[in-house]
Amino acid sequence: MRLSRYFLPILRETPKEAEIVSHRLMLRAGLIRQEAAGIYALLPLGLRVLNNICRIVREEQDRSGALELLMPTIQPADLWRESGRYEDYGKEMLRIKDRHERDMLYGPTNEEMITEIFRAYVRSYKDLPLNLYHLQWKFRDEVRPRFGTMRSREFLMKDAYSFDLDQAGAQHSYNKMFVAYLRTFARMGLKSIPMVADTGPIGGNLSHEFTILASTGESEVYCHKDYFDFPVPEPDTNFDDAPALQKLVDRWTSLYAATSEKHDEAAFDRVPPDRRVSARGIEVGHIFYFGTKYSAPMKALVAGPDGVERPAHMGSYGIGPTRLMAAIIEAFHDDAGIKWPDAVAPFKVAILNLKQGDAGTDGACEQLYRELTTKGVDVLYHDLDDRPGAKFATADLIGIPWQVLVGPKGLASGQVEIKSRSDGSREMVSPQAAIARLVG
Repeated sequence: MRLSRYFLPILRETPKEAEIVSHRLMLRAGLIRQEAAGIYALLPLGLRVLNNICRIVREEQDRSGALELLMPTIQPADLWRESGRYEDYGKEMLRIKDRHERDMLYGPTNEEMITEIFRAYVRSYKDLPLNLYHLQWKFRDEVRPRFGTMRSREFLMKDAYSFDLDQAGAQHSYNKMFVAYLRTFARMGLKSIPMVADTGPIGGNLSHEFTILASTGESEVYCHKDYFDFPVPEPDTNFDDAPALQKLVDRWTSLYAATSEKHDEAAFDRVPPDRRVSARGIEVGHIFYFGTKYSAPMKALVAGPDGVERPAHMGSYGIGPTRLMAAIIEAFHDDAGIKWPDAVAPFKVAILNLKQGDAGTDGACEQLYRELTTKGVDVLYHDLDDRPGAKFATADLIGIPWQVLVGPKGLASGQVEIKSRSDGSREMVSPQAAIARLVG
């Protein structure tokens, strides 16, 4: 993509309403634009990042055996009355009426609707286990939306819902999501710690919150330092091997890790002083097992091997991709701007023409651009007639992992400069060596 043909509205000044780093940088780098309190438009650069996040989420959900569907954003209130949550949920739920005066709502979550879909089709244990997920926009009318997409009113959510015959099966489904989440966040460059957490309005009696440490985190979290050295489960993990999967989860829950709501000071004091970590944290995922909380009142029944019908055991598993965009920036930035990990970056490479209009640099940049794009590399070519300093600032701000600097001086010796945004390292190489490096 040539910058001259792209829509990238960079802000030179820091917006006054932005309180945290990710919110400031997302506005300045042209990722988002606020349209109302807690409601944002995703601009082209931001949408590319979001799509990369969603791709990773989908790949790991699919790997675990979950199946994708898509439910509507508008739900009939009667479903929520069946579960007993319509009056209890509070003002966060946007309640509306259609033209026939029927009570509807803009879904803040989907437990009721997925349970209704399940009960319409599944009758026997032979159809279990089943895990259905979707990526869908949701709305929760927060009293005080803040921090950009970190805590917004409208947001994109991946939520999965598992159905099993009994608690043992539900535990295995829970473990699948537990491991899938570890892999998902690791692929985005994040070190997430699964912490015992409160279940909140969704309910249930087993819950883990996947948290990354960041100074701007919403709450205090507590964990054992050794978690940061635990290896992430491999891509070839067998999700059907229940004992092996349980062993993995047991390992990842063997040490102390809790959110502030579940913090046990006495238990934390038993952790060796040099292994205690007390810090701010950002929730990037949350998983719940809640048994028959929804299936019982909504009569989502399945017959077991004995022919007896019983409510299905359910779990719920959420990841917020729009929230993750902000969390990744909180984890990866410096004073100059964003430092996207390769897996989620909007482009892999930025080509900076340091003397636009010069035949030599123009020709070298065009050749680099054609060869890299032909080989499947996502490239943003900064072909505007800006000063080099302005091009450096833009490239650093938007956080593309690799920069190729093409100037007359380097070309005179047959070289271009490659800069890594993550660590600032630089190297002079030939154009062909640069292509080989960036394609690999």
